[in-house]
Amino acid sequence: MIPTITAFESSPDRGQGLARDMRVRWALEEVGQACQVRLVSFGTMKQPAHLALHPFGQIPTYEEGELTLFESGAIVLHLAQHHAGLLPDDVNARARAIMWMFAALNTVEPPILDLQTARFLEGDKPWAAERLPLIKNRIRNRLGQLAVRLGDAEWLDGAFSAGDLMMVHTLLRLKPSGMLAEYPHLAAYVARGEARPAYKRAFAAQLAVFTGKHAADG
Repeated sequence: MIPTITAFESSPDRGQGLARDMRVRWALEEVGQACQVRLVSFGTMKQPAHLALHPFGQIPTYEEGELTLFESGAIVLHLAQHHAGLLPDDVNARARAIMWMFAALNTVEPPILDLQTARFLEGDKPWAAERLPLIKNRIRNRLGQLAVRLGDAEWLDGAFSAGDLMMVHTLLRLKPSGMLAEYPHLAAYVARGEARPAYKRAFAAQLAVFTGKHAADG
């Protein structure tokens, strides 16, 4: 059965591949699983039909037979557990790959999301000028720690895994800020992720949604 995922009808990132459906698209490409994509508007995401799939009114969702999932990390983990290619066979290595998925979502991503909020939603607040440097310091602390752990390695723990997929996409959110360039090893790590054929296919698919809508609206 071909699964169905949801994605933005009109993504706020204007096709840069930063929305969370990109993680799912990338994972599907890595494991060679075709999918159908149902595009949803912001209004649709707040309607009962979508809230039945995602109680928080967001994307992506994943439907396959009687299974419905939300949260990009949960979807990627499900795909990795049921298809070869994103988790090692060795039990301990498998556990470490999953550990890195959680590290990306729980440790590295939160301050990056805080930066986006501070810039785009709180920039006009009187306390924004004081808050922004604090957030950047938190991000640099995490990036420094991650860069030390990665060192000169190609990937976080042996071969490319779901842990790398989640971490690379998390770090990609920093590219517009210029902060990633301060850490050459991490910038190169992200570039290796972007160079993967599966990433390129997933990126092209999500970009086509934006360019197609933009052309239609024009």
